[in-house]
Amino acid sequence: MSMAVVESLRAFRLLLPQNQLKDGSMAEIEVGQTSPADTTIARVHGLGGALSVLGMMLAGALVLVLLTNSMAEPMVVGLLALLAVAGVFLVFGLLSGFLRLGDRAVEADMIRAVAEGLDSALQIVNAQGSVLYRNRALERLTGRRSGRHASLEELFAGAPDTAQAYFRLSRAAERLEGRQEEIYVHPGPLGGRTGRWLNVSVRPFPDTAAGKLRGRLTLWQIDDVTRERMRESETVSGLESTLAFYDGLPQGLLAVLPDGRLAHLNATLAQWLNLSPDPGRPLTLRDIVSPDGAALIRASGRTGNGRTSRFDLDLLREDGRRFPAHLICRAHGSKGAVAVLVLDRSAEPAGVADSERQLVRFLHSAPFGMATVDAEGAILNANPAFMRMFSLDDRGLPTGIADLGGNGGEDVRRELRKAVRRAVSGRAAAGPIEISFGAERELVRRVYVGALSSDARERDGAILYAVDATEQKALELKFAQSHKMEAVGQLAGGVAHDFNNVLTAIIGFSDLLLQTHRPTDPAYRDIMNIKSSAHRAAGLVQQLLAFSRRQTLQAEVLELGETLTDLAPLLNRALGEKIELKILPGRDLWYIKADKTQFVQVIINLAVNAKDAMPGGGSLVIRTRNMSERESLKLAELGVAAGEYVAIEVEDTGVGIEPEILGKIFEPFFTTKDVGKGTGLGLSTVYGIVKQTGGYVFAESELRRGTIFRVYLPRYIVESDEELPNQRADKKRESTRDLTGTGRVLLVEDEDVVRSFAARALARQGYEVLEAATGVEALEVMEREGGRVDIVVSDVIMPEMDGPSMLKELRKTRPDLKIIFVSGYPDDAFKKSLDENEEYAFLPKPFTLPQLAAKVKEQLGR
Repeated sequence: MSMAVVESLRAFRLLLPQNQLKDGSMAEIEVGQTSPADTTIARVHGLGGALSVLGMMLAGALVLVLLTNSMAEPMVVGLLALLAVAGVFLVFGLLSGFLRLGDRAVEADMIRAVAEGLDSALQIVNAQGSVLYRNRALERLTGRRSGRHASLEELFAGAPDTAQAYFRLSRAAERLEGRQEEIYVHPGPLGGRTGRWLNVSVRPFPDTAAGKLRGRLTLWQIDDVTRERMRESETVSGLESTLAFYDGLPQGLLAVLPDGRLAHLNATLAQWLNLSPDPGRPLTLRDIVSPDGAALIRASGRTGNGRTSRFDLDLLREDGRRFPAHLICRAHGSKGAVAVLVLDRSAEPAGVADSERQLVRFLHSAPFGMATVDAEGAILNANPAFMRMFSLDDRGLPTGIADLGGNGGEDVRRELRKAVRRAVSGRAAAGPIEISFGAERELVRRVYVGALSSDARERDGAILYAVDATEQKALELKFAQSHKMEAVGQLAGGVAHDFNNVLTAIIGFSDLLLQTHRPTDPAYRDIMNIKSSAHRAAGLVQQLLAFSRRQTLQAEVLELGETLTDLAPLLNRALGEKIELKILPGRDLWYIKADKTQFVQVIINLAVNAKDAMPGGGSLVIRTRNMSERESLKLAELGVAAGEYVAIEVEDTGVGIEPEILGKIFEPFFTTKDVGKGTGLGLSTVYGIVKQTGGYVFAESELRRGTIFRVYLPRYIVESDEELPNQRADKKRESTRDLTGTGRVLLVEDEDVVRSFAARALARQGYEVLEAATGVEALEVMEREGGRVDIVVSDVIMPEMDGPSMLKELRKTRPDLKIIFVSGYPDDAFKKSLDENEEYAFLPKPFTLPQLAAKVKEQLGR
């Protein structure tokens, strides 16, 4: 029922100002809440009451006239006075608009006309069950019985099903709920001669005032829907007849929806495939055909409405055997639906040999693509794999080499046409033609072109072989990238090692000069600038070593939540006031084992990178959480080994990274910043530190939405409480210490400037220093001195004999000799060349004078 009708019936009380109830009393119909219309009605009611009083007064005056004149005269005069006052009030009320005449009759007539003209049968019942109104449509539907209209209860009581439906509707109305039911009424008073379908609805209208239920009206609406149901029945009957006709055809029929589900298959095809459809599980193309065949059939639905495609496929029977068939596919509609006619190909003509039939089946089930084309490049025949490889981007099935161009466009098409002409003319074809598809050229096909026959008379076309080279191309790119990164890493590590020797000398001689100059000396500031610049260069070298994974890591057990909390003030200063920092640590985080300084460097580099991506401000969120082994399996395709990890996510709301450069961000010296504003080593340093720690780092970005860096570090199982990061503040305390000492030190270093600085530095601290440029020379010094050496400070990489080899020779005569190795490479790089239980100390380059003296004194004091 339309809303207009409902709103009209809300004011339906205008039709019947008063109605007599079963007990003979008079009740006024009220629907809904008070409205301006209700106020007008109240005014009209007040006017009616006043007129009633005047009528009673006139009747009294008439009685008095009949009485004696002596008694009537004063009473008549008083009555006339009252009438005069009432008349004045009546005139005043009409002029002021408080009293209005005629509105009620106009609205009532209008609403009554609307209700009487409806095709829907309407009935209004009050709370006591009395019928207040029924329109003509209901009267026509029910008819008269014994001079009166039968009630709905009487009409629906003729059959159990209709009576139950009426009972459910009545109970819903009592609960102030709307309800609708479709009822079939058998032939009879209400159902006519043949029976009819009725749509019966009930809708209660409670009338509330001051929060209390005053009364209730119920609107019953009945619509005759017999004609619509008859049409549906005829349609279903016609469809069943059509389906029965299709089921009896000697050919198989198949209807495929755009998503690959089977809308219908006839009985013939079901019998061929020995299928027994399960109503609870709809069949799909993958149930009756191979994946390539399914892709081929679905692609034929994208070729355009009304276009027909033909190809041979082997369907899959329920018992697993193959059923050779010829498919004629016709696109139906614009959304990809396909109608398929299936012909049995198992019974070939008598002239076809078994070997030829078997060869055709092999070609059609081959995992690589094959197609034959004529001299003009039109595809004559193709197996499913070929069609599947080139029916991409919703373009439907290819019909010629013009449809095989992919992202290469006209250049690839021209190359294909040239290769076909060479094959037709009998010349040898060139190498494979590579065709890429997709927005990022992620899908790659390689096409080989050959002649159909060696006989010139039969050589009127060419044969195309297609191979899906997507995975191979991805592996080639990955290998090339890995090889490039490894080469850059080796170069960076080698340069860093040599550069560390230079920096060690610069920093060392700066320390020596600073010891001979006071802070007030003019040269003191210049020396400090030299040392500061050398330290900056050492930082760049450290980044190169981090990228090449050759830096020295001082691994310790860390709890990332505490580490990030301690790092928050430094990050806030680095980010500035425009960027909001949020650190959301996970609960009960596992421990990891990493170099705390290097891990802090990772977070700072990512934060600074995020800051540069948010020039106008934004927010940076750092989250940490545990990642189970089961969750890590989901990242197997990214190369993540199965295991337990602690995940760190650094998410910004910046400008994002373009997809074409997202894969290059971890390369060294790659930067999108202006010249002079970045070294291009920030993210490569992050990559190297994470990899050297045994973890993984990935980036996801969306333009104008932001970037997320995800770092996964392996969980470390703590075996004893001594490993836990307990109160270690005492070891970090930097106080002035006495670095002087005594003893004989053998200094082995092939770089003259480094050896000279180190010798002078140790001599100033009170040590007796013996020098050697190589490992062989160090053995000669030890032999000359009779082994009277307290400690050896040696470089690792030297000509003639390296440090580890020299140590093995020294151990033969001095098994208790203390040794300190110094190197620009981490100690892991040479540890494998030492004995398993070998004890040694390590000092990374570049080092300062205090660091060298402190290390020597520490080892001598052991």
